[in-house]
Amino acid sequence: MDEAQRVRREKLRWHCRRALLELDLVFQRFWARGEALNEEDEAALERLLAMEDHDLWSLVSGRTETDDPHAKSMVDRLRRT
Repeated sequence: MDEAQRVRREKLRWHCRRALLELDLVFQRFWARGEALNEEDEAALERLLAMEDHDLWSLVSGRTETDDPHAKSMVDRLRRT
C-alpha cells in the first residue's frame, strides 16, 4: 500500500467513528478484521459514511436496502461483522 492509499484509508477509518453506538461497534469490528478494500470499496464506503447515522443504521441492520450495487456489497460486508 502506498502512502496515498494509507492516508485515504486512515481518513475513512476516522470517518467511521459514529455517534450511534451500534454503528460505531460495527465499524470497529469491520476494521479489526483487516479486510482488504479496493478503490470501488473505498468509494462505496465513502458514500455510506456521507449518510446520516439513522439512515445508515437502517441499511446495516437490514430494515432498508440500497439500489447501488457497490454500496450493497459494502453493506453486506458490514452486516457480517
